[in-house]
Amino acid sequence: MTLLDTFFNGSVLVAALPALLRGLVTTVLLGCAAIVVGLFAGLVLALGRLYGPKAVRAVIVVYVDVFRAAPVLVVLILIYYALPFVGIRLSSWTSATLALSIVMAAYSAEVFRSGIQAISKGQFEAAAALGLPFRVTLWKVVLPQAFRLVVPPTTGNCVSLFKDTSLASAVALPELLKEATDAQALHANPTPLIGAALIYLAFLWPLVRLVAWLERRLLADRTR
Repeated sequence: MTLLDTFFNGSVLVAALPALLRGLVTTVLLGCAAIVVGLFAGLVLALGRLYGPKAVRAVIVVYVDVFRAAPVLVVLILIYYALPFVGIRLSSWTSATLALSIVMAAYSAEVFRSGIQAISKGQFEAAAALGLPFRVTLWKVVLPQAFRLVVPPTTGNCVSLFKDTSLASAVALPELLKEATDAQALHANPTPLIGAALIYLAFLWPLVRLVAWLERRLLADRTR
C-alpha cells in the first residue's frame, strides 16, 4: 500500500466521517460544560483566596497547587475508577466533565486572582470614598476591569481544555479521539485518526488565532 492509501484513504475517511462528527459534537459539549463549570468555580476560588478567612485561603492554595500539578488523566482515572471503591459511581460523561472542570477551576483561579490583583488599590479607595460597600465595589468596579485582563489567558486555557477532552477516551467516552480509534480498528486503517487530527486543527486553530488577537488588542489598549 502507498502512503496515501495508508494515511489518506478517501473511501475510509468518508465511511468514518459520520462517527467523527458524532465524536466532535461530544467533544464540543464536553468542553463547553467543563469550561462553564470550571470558570465559575475558578472565580469563586479566586475570591475566596483573596478575601476569605485564613483557613479557607490555605485550603484553596493547596487545591490550586495540587490540581495544577496533577495531570488531567490521573484526575480522570481516580474519579472514574477509584471512587466506586467508596461507593460513588459516576458515568463516563460525568467523570470526564468533573475531572476537566476541577483542573480548569485550578488554572482559572490563578488567572482571576492575578487579574483582580492587577487592578489598582486606588479603585477600592475611590469607591470607599464614595460610600460604596465592598461587595458593590468588587462586582461593579473591580471585576469588570479584571475580566478584560483575563480574557486572553482564559481563552488559552479553554483551547488547552478542548485538547484535553481527548483524554476522555480513557473512560470509553465516545468523543472525537475515541470515535477515530474505533473507526481505525473497524477499517484496519489509520486514516480516521488523521481525519480526527484535521478536525481538531480546523476547530482549534481559529481559537489559537483569537488568543493572539486578544493579546494584541489588550497590549494596544494598555499603550494608549
